[in-house]
Amino acid sequence: MEIAIIEDDEITRLELSKLLEGHGYSTALLTDFENLSEELSQHCADLVLLDINLPFENGYAVCEKIKQFTAVPIIFVTSRDTNADELKSIQAGGIDFIPKPYDSLILLEKIKRALKLSDPNNFREITKKDCTLDLHLSVLKYHGKDAELTRNEFRILYYFFMNDDKIISKEELLEQLWNDKYYLDENVLLVNMTRLKKKMRDIGVTHLLENIRGKGWKL
Repeated sequence: MEIAIIEDDEITRLELSKLLEGHGYSTALLTDFENLSEELSQHCADLVLLDINLPFENGYAVCEKIKQFTAVPIIFVTSRDTNADELKSIQAGGIDFIPKPYDSLILLEKIKRALKLSDPNNFREITKKDCTLDLHLSVLKYHGKDAELTRNEFRILYYFFMNDDKIISKEELLEQLWNDKYYLDENVLLVNMTRLKKKMRDIGVTHLLENIRGKGWKL
């Protein structure tokens, strides 16, 4: 599990990293404060620890930008400790709020719970645009009809479900499948995409995947 740390104080940043890595997490220390959302997009973070008082723009604005391209859970860890600050963090998209100085054990427990709650493997189904993907049976459901998916079809569609509202290119799909040791070359990928779209049409799903000409596909 990788946790991204967005904290402008170097001592606190390194302290958090040491604490997390000592408990089995890997960390990404983000320091390009002018382009934090772009820097985060280059990582595969499972959770973000985010300060509010940052250079260039505050943590609330950063959180809102991150939420535009990923559903990664965000915990605010900050010296701001008023009810108004906590409310703003929730409105911006944060799932928890931990004031500094933080208790290490409480922080670790909240991280553990946030990762567990956000892990789709703890759920049986994911629903997007009225379409439900059964994670255990590898079945796509829509208005009482089912489509059974092969392993590759399921893995492709699962990746789209986990990255909704993001344009995903052929290259990104191939990279993800390669990293997970289920390699598909470009021709096999396109065959799988064609079969997947046919299965979706057979159960009446025509709105789920949008072809973005020259760029890829979007859920």
